[in-house]
Amino acid sequence: MFHKFTDYKHIIWDWNGTLLDDAWLCVEVMNGMLVKRGLPAVSLDFYRSVFTFPVRDYYEKLGYDFENEPFETVGMEFMVLYNQRQKECKLHPAVLTVLEKFKQAGFGQSILSAREQNELLAETLVLGVNRYFDKIYGLDDHYAHGKTDVGFRLIADLGVQASSLLFIGDTMHDAEVACEIGIDCLLIPNGHHSEERLRKCKFPLFRNLNDLIAEL
Repeated sequence: MFHKFTDYKHIIWDWNGTLLDDAWLCVEVMNGMLVKRGLPAVSLDFYRSVFTFPVRDYYEKLGYDFENEPFETVGMEFMVLYNQRQKECKLHPAVLTVLEKFKQAGFGQSILSAREQNELLAETLVLGVNRYFDKIYGLDDHYAHGKTDVGFRLIADLGVQASSLLFIGDTMHDAEVACEIGIDCLLIPNGHHSEERLRKCKFPLFRNLNDLIAEL
């Protein structure tokens, strides 16, 4: 359970939704796909109430029938459309400030993401934040099954005791991953899950990155 930042040596960040403001784009892309299939479009609030990992389950909640259309086809269609517009996404306000504050305070920092590895590396480079991270770990495909295994590899490669690591994310899956890999976590409801859902997790919430800066 998170107590204070001085308890930790290294911050592990989620990327999509936590540092990168992209939930709105996920909704716009998905709505285009839903309308094409005669399925109802969704609002950002509804999206935040149903989005989950593995994302296959989320697609099923939206009405996709994988007996008629393979999940791999739908998932790839989403990623192609998302990637066509990904450069429209910006960092959340205060991201550069909070990363610099942690750096100046002597923390190591890394990324653990469900984004495909090469795309993740490219995005952090274009947005000018890759210099803040010791490690940047994503997945080896586009289907976002989950990132627990990658989390274990990241911890091993960092060589930092689990008790000195803090994971900061925006979804219940981030909380689950933190529990599974045995590290503390805090959550920020500024991305892909609603505050209501995140409050069901055992970890503390910060309203936004500015609150996190104030605590630091």
